[in-house]
Amino acid sequence: MEEIKQIIVIRTDLKMGAGKKCAQACHASISSSNRVRKENTKIWKDWINSGQKKVVLKIQSLEELEDIFGKLKRNNIICSIINDAGLTQLEPGTTTALGIGPDLSNKIDKITGNLKLL
Repeated sequence: MEEIKQIIVIRTDLKMGAGKKCAQACHASISSSNRVRKENTKIWKDWINSGQKKVVLKIQSLEELEDIFGKLKRNNIICSIINDAGLTQLEPGTTTALGIGPDLSNKIDKITGNLKLL
């Protein structure tokens, strides 16, 4: 079976605290996973049964996140943008994270392979 993984992308320019980054990563993971579960059940089940590999990466700006989001959409890779509710550190609606997949690693890597680990 080909490797399947999920990527979580976190904006570092927002200077979120560690706990806030973790919470946003969780939102991104669950949101994207739920979409894949509904739209591509086989990939989702294979990911669940293979250890639910996740990799958390960082980006420096909203523009970079939007660029990646556009590439994902053009390549039909399921993803979810996370906009904060604004209850703690950020203004309501601030885009904080992007959940990608789960999907085949080689598909995702073509778009996110140049990003650095958080």
